[in-house]
Amino acid sequence: MAEAGLNELRLTARIAELLPLRRTPAGVPVAGCVLTHESRQRESGLDRDVSVELQAVAVGDLASVLANAGPGVNVTVTGFLAAKSLRSRAPVLHLNKIEFVEGN
Repeated sequence: MAEAGLNELRLTARIAELLPLRRTPAGVPVAGCVLTHESRQRESGLDRDVSVELQAVAVGDLASVLANAGPGVNVTVTGFLAAKSLRSRAPVLHLNKIEFVEGN
């Protein structure tokens, strides 16, 4: 097993797509979504427009919070990145915290 290391991502984004709430075989609720982020960032002294689309998943009690949010809602999320599966190494953000941004 790998040594514990820092793996935390905080992002302000819009929920672009919300997947239906499902349950694992053990009955644990799971909700998935696609988050989109657009901003202006400073890189090497220059301003740069950036955008990204990222799959995210919430498990347990947080799944119900995400499932009730709905598409188009702005959120600030915190979580960690993990591979989607053993076959797909694409990153998925596993949410630990969801904050709703005022003005929704």
